[in-house]
Amino acid sequence: MDIEELKELLDNLRGADKENEWIEFKVDNSKPEEIGEYISALSNSACLHKRDFGYLVFGIENKTHNIIGTKFNPKKRKIGNEELENWLSINLTPKINFEIYNFDYESKKIVIFKINATKDRPIAFKSTKWIRIGSYKKKLEDHPERERIIWERTSGFTFETGICAKMIDEDEVLNLIDYPNYFRLTNQKLPANKSNILDKLTEEKIIIKTKRGFYDITNLGGILFAKDLTKFENISRKAIRVIIYKGIDKLKAVKEFVSKKGYAVGFEDLVHYINEQLPQSEEIGKALRKNVKMYPEIVIRELVPNALIHQDFGQTGTSPMVEIFDDRIEISKSGKPLIDTLRFIDHSPQSRNEKLAEFMRRMNICEERGSGIDKVITAIEMYQLPAPKFIDDSNFLRVIIIIYASKSLRQMDKNDKIRACYQHCALKFVSNSIMTNSTLRERFNIEERNYPVASGIIRNTIQEGLIKPQKNSRYVPFWA
Repeated sequence: MDIEELKELLDNLRGADKENEWIEFKVDNSKPEEIGEYISALSNSACLHKRDFGYLVFGIENKTHNIIGTKFNPKKRKIGNEELENWLSINLTPKINFEIYNFDYESKKIVIFKINATKDRPIAFKSTKWIRIGSYKKKLEDHPERERIIWERTSGFTFETGICAKMIDEDEVLNLIDYPNYFRLTNQKLPANKSNILDKLTEEKIIIKTKRGFYDITNLGGILFAKDLTKFENISRKAIRVIIYKGIDKLKAVKEFVSKKGYAVGFEDLVHYINEQLPQSEEIGKALRKNVKMYPEIVIRELVPNALIHQDFGQTGTSPMVEIFDDRIEISKSGKPLIDTLRFIDHSPQSRNEKLAEFMRRMNICEERGSGIDKVITAIEMYQLPAPKFIDDSNFLRVIIIIYASKSLRQMDKNDKIRACYQHCALKFVSNSIMTNSTLRERFNIEERNYPVASGIIRNTIQEGLIKPQKNSRYVPFWA
């Protein structure tokens, strides 16, 4: 929001009723615990009263709504070594989007917390749910009738059905949505007139026609087909970022790219850009030399859509990321995994965003359910790269997939070898085959006379409880 929009918002908030349950005014009382409780209360109350947002405003006298100004600066406030905004986000369950604005109004400092109404379930701060009753903050458990209403209003909500643009006319819809690419990607002929285009977008739940002839754009429509995601405040922070580093750490970022297009209409350009940034190795053939990519392209084509589809859109301050280092690629998304990372190979994926996943499958952007990770592992084995690592980063509520550049067997540590052995065993099993010493030697390019090396890797993987022996020196994953 720009300064004029913030001033207009503040004027509207000051004009609200003094017993408003989704707006709270303060001057300098900025205790972190109390702010967290108010975010919970205002998000829940906004949902209860069918409002899109709740507001916590500093610098305004509560009784008179006069502009006083505030000394509170949330950007400088820390809890221990942690920034206030991140500390608040971590302690809210489920994660709720809120934005903090600092600005001057009539030469006085104002801070506004703009808090999304809960769409999932009642919001708790440090395990306690709060609500506003008149001008007072109360525990929601003491008001079961209000909690019941909130549950009723959130039970049918999904991210895709939310709204990212409200009450816009038909020309603005066609200006914001890349409708020609929607029809191309879904293999449909572009209608000859505006009315038929809008009818089809409405049928697909990309837009919703309102009673007065205006339209709302759904989150599904915006996140997939936006010409420019920055035009949609609610989803702009979910644009995927690509960062290229020099070296093997994050000390020196040499390039950063933010894909501003919707996920579907920008996918091919995104994949092309990522592949252009990947290091190459020189392959010497019988007649000529040629440069080949160090990583198989299918890794990007499978894992990037995976990160887009399965992210937690309710988690604030994060976006899907692809980070490219000299020795690896890291692909990360927000949200705890819905299945154990050890079961990514054999388990059908579970998505928080089924409508988004279904739409991207229709457009052949992602593979059919359950085959993507298998194809990635197969390609990595063909390139004889180290096994990828799937990390459940619980501290930051995200999943990271690390794809490593080429290493010799000697360069791999014990964990690298165990991880590769387990993944090879699981891949064989889901392919109706079985792992043996021979297949593992092929995986690692170990000569037959060095079979004890493969035997040692198998033994270590058994000791870790990841595979188990069968008859005739065959092995299956622990879950088989």
